[in-house]
Amino acid sequence: MGSKITDLLETKELRVEDLKDKILAVDAFNTLYMFLTTIRGADGSPLMDSKGRITSHLQGLLSRFLKYVEQDIKFVFVFDGKPPVLKEKETQRRRAAKKKALELYNKAKDEKDFENMKKYAARTTFLTEDIIDQTKKVLDLMGIPWIQAPSEGEAQAAYLVKKGDAYAVVSQDADALLFGTPKLIKNLSLSGRVKKQSTQLTKKVMPELINLKNTLENLGINQEQLINLAILVGTDYNYGGIKGIGPKKALKLVKTTASEEEIFEKAKWEEHMDISWKEIKKVIQTMPVTDDYTISFQKPDIEGVEEYLKSFEFGEERINNFSERLQKLHQKRKQKDLSQFF
Repeated sequence: MGSKITDLLETKELRVEDLKDKILAVDAFNTLYMFLTTIRGADGSPLMDSKGRITSHLQGLLSRFLKYVEQDIKFVFVFDGKPPVLKEKETQRRRAAKKKALELYNKAKDEKDFENMKKYAARTTFLTEDIIDQTKKVLDLMGIPWIQAPSEGEAQAAYLVKKGDAYAVVSQDADALLFGTPKLIKNLSLSGRVKKQSTQLTKKVMPELINLKNTLENLGINQEQLINLAILVGTDYNYGGIKGIGPKKALKLVKTTASEEEIFEKAKWEEHMDISWKEIKKVIQTMPVTDDYTISFQKPDIEGVEEYLKSFEFGEERINNFSERLQKLHQKRKQKDLSQFF
């Protein structure tokens, strides 16, 4: 879910060319969920092989992301580790929501209601250990590095950007800003168009850059106030936030109230929440990260990619297409390295 502060953030549209030769830290779980919910069949079911193994994530990696790699953008994927204890309540809420969505999907299926089948199917998405392991395997075969975070992947991705090891975090959620990433890029892993809320119409989406320093200056707040604002409107550790307090009201509250204690007193925190706001803030500010990583871009194992995709019953034409693109990409990199040498 992430923090609900998106409406307050000033974004700048990006051209893909603006990201050439830059390293981007990808929030892997967020991106995989995007693939699993958007790359689906006409009835809303995910792409699968004959053994019932989901392949939507593999298709996403080898189509949507490969096209950016071909344009000289470098990626390092960051995977979530052990979630904070405070996140367990939100995890249980999500499981319940997926269970309800599955019931509604099965009902729509019995009624042959294809529109609702597609609607509810995407909401049943689970990220399994198999899907995570398969993703890491494909990244290895493509020569794309990945990092295992000790806890929240977005915190680790933000750490990479703060250290200068990456240019920006790639995620649809704003949480990386709470963890202090200087730059956040949205919409990069989406296809060119997305459906407008509550309609069948689509709208064009472009990659967008959010600059943390500029955002804080425009809002007239500092990083601590941004975290307080996010806690008021809801995070992964206090779903929904304080009833009746949206982003604009929360912004006004943090800007016009002298102390943190007074902010949460005015918001009547204790009447709405059974957890301390201080505990939530501490979790955000002390999220563990690691320096135990290496960002190294390797030669793609084209034969390995071919064999792996065959094992998931990808068609020969599609496999050949991916192989040719990876081969051209490797040759392009060799020529570039050679020209730099001379």
